[in-house]
Amino acid sequence: MILKGNRYEDVRGIITFNNEFDASSVKRIYTIENQSTAQVRGWQGHKIEQRWFACMKGSFKICVIEVDDFQQPSRDLTINTYYLTDKELTYLHVKAGCITAIQSTEEGSKLLVLADYELGEIHDEYRFDLDYFANKC
Repeated sequence: MILKGNRYEDVRGIITFNNEFDASSVKRIYTIENQSTAQVRGWQGHKIEQRWFACMKGSFKICVIEVDDFQQPSRDLTINTYYLTDKELTYLHVKAGCITAIQSTEEGSKLLVLADYELGEIHDEYRFDLDYFANKC
């Protein structure tokens, strides 16, 4: 799920880059900035749409669950946790069939989100309460 980015620094400044990321599937781009580090944005995801996340500023904790049944998911599903920072341009690829819970871990953090469907192209958004799952993010 991680497409590791990198960073180059010299006297002119810093370049962060990711030569592994193929953006040919991307149809939509947006950013997320949480109001505070206490706020967790989730659980939310898609059965069909896939997304890529990259931290543009600060740092984020992103928890991912692969859902077994979008109508009534098991409450004890495994949660995988990833940390993204602005130190390099690493992308977290969240495949179709997953939901996420997103929390900034530094004030003022900004997350870039890329999606493979345009807004309104499909009806594929699923949301669950933060306390729905037995395992916590």
